[in-house]
Amino acid sequence: MKTELSCKTEVLVRFNEADPLGIVWHGHYIRYFEDGREAFGKMHGLDYLKVYKLGFVIPVVSVQCDFKRSLRYGDRVIVETKFIPTDAAKLKFTYRLYNETNGQLVATGSSVQVFLSKEDSVLQLSNPAFFEAWKIKHGQG
Repeated sequence: MKTELSCKTEVLVRFNEADPLGIVWHGHYIRYFEDGREAFGKMHGLDYLKVYKLGFVIPVVSVQCDFKRSLRYGDRVIVETKFIPTDAAKLKFTYRLYNETNGQLVATGSSVQVFLSKEDSVLQLSNPAFFEAWKIKHGQG
C-alpha cells in the first residue's frame, strides 16, 4: 500500500485577483493550485529549483478545475494538494480549495506534469533516476 502524500497551505486572496465586485476571477484558482504544488514540493523535497538543478523541467500539460463557490477579495484559501502515484514519468496532483473562514469547499481540480530534459526539452518516457529514488523514499514506488 502506498503512503498518501499531501500538503495544506494557506493563500490570501489579493486585491488584484478580484473583479470590481470583489469576486475572484476564475483563472486565479489555477494559480492557487500552483501555490499548492510549490508548497508540496518544498514540504516533500520535490521543489522546482531542485528538479531544475538535476537537469529537468516539469511543465503542466493538463489542468482541470470544477468551481463550487466564489472567493472574494480578502478571503483566505486553504489549498489541499494530494500527490497521485503513477508508474508513468509524470506528476499527478489533485486539489481541494476551502474558504478558511467558513470551511466551505470552493473548488476541486487536478493537474498533470511531465518531465522534459532541461537542455533539449526531450520528453522523458521513463522516470528520471532522482524521481524513482524520491518515490521509493516517500513510499510511492
